[in-house]
Amino acid sequence: MDVLSDAIAAMRTGRPHAGRTEKYAPWGVRFVSPGRAGFHAVLEGSAWLVPADGSAEPVPLGAGDVVFIAHSGGHAFVSEPGTPVEEIGLLPDGTWPKPPALRRVEGRPPSTVMVCGAYLLDENRPHPLLSELPDVVHLPAGDGGNGALRAALGLLGAELADPQPGTDTIVTSLLDTLLLLILRTWWLQVRGSTGELTGWAAALADPVVAAALRAIHSDPAHPWTVGELGALSSLSRAPFARRFTASVGTPPLAYLTWWRMTTAAGLLREADDAPLRSVAERAGYASEFAFAKAFKREFGMAPGRYRKLRAAG
Repeated sequence: MDVLSDAIAAMRTGRPHAGRTEKYAPWGVRFVSPGRAGFHAVLEGSAWLVPADGSAEPVPLGAGDVVFIAHSGGHAFVSEPGTPVEEIGLLPDGTWPKPPALRRVEGRPPSTVMVCGAYLLDENRPHPLLSELPDVVHLPAGDGGNGALRAALGLLGAELADPQPGTDTIVTSLLDTLLLLILRTWWLQVRGSTGELTGWAAALADPVVAAALRAIHSDPAHPWTVGELGALSSLSRAPFARRFTASVGTPPLAYLTWWRMTTAAGLLREADDAPLRSVAERAGYASEFAFAKAFKREFGMAPGRYRKLRAAG
């Protein structure tokens, strides 16, 4: 099981959306999208990223640069620092409105072309792969090893600029691909190139910890023990537990329980007709009672109520 793909799939609660915009200087926009993470990529021209709280200097962006906003920070993008910004949010249908600053100006080419994507993720239970990210992930075009990311952005921009039969499905697939490529680039290339690894960068790069994570994600219902997980890499119980806890941030069986509950919550959200007995078994519990007790301890409510609230909201 691919841990990165599995973590994102468990957090996703809705369909991603994207838009391609042609901007005519001077322009400035702030994307307001509570509960959403998203990326912004410059396809042509240039732009500036203005941090939400004003605590840092604006960041220049060039063609090919990608910015991922992990925590709905309300950052702004402008043609030049000091340009007034207009706040825009997603419409009820999930599309971005076009503020006046972004509308076509006849007789001259746009100063900037950008493509943006928004993801609806469960922020109440973020996986550490996302929660450990900085507020802004900036992937400059000049960094090596980003060929797949640039290719996917090019395909997405082309589909949005000239929709064809099948575009809706292609765009959704490309948005899922881009999210994984952005996170993989950050964790394995950017963090991996900084020398001493910590947190989930260390966990993904450590073959012992990664083997245990793959096993847990592949079969969360299995009654894993610390000794059994360590034995996957021929490591005894105590050294394995210390190594796992140091990088993941929680002991092996605590992470197993957390992932079981995360898996169960995803099943309750997505498969509203799945019997609770089936959900309990897939989460590693032999009885509905034991599962319901563990679920209520984790979420503060019974699984049936959780399902109803998620369906209503």
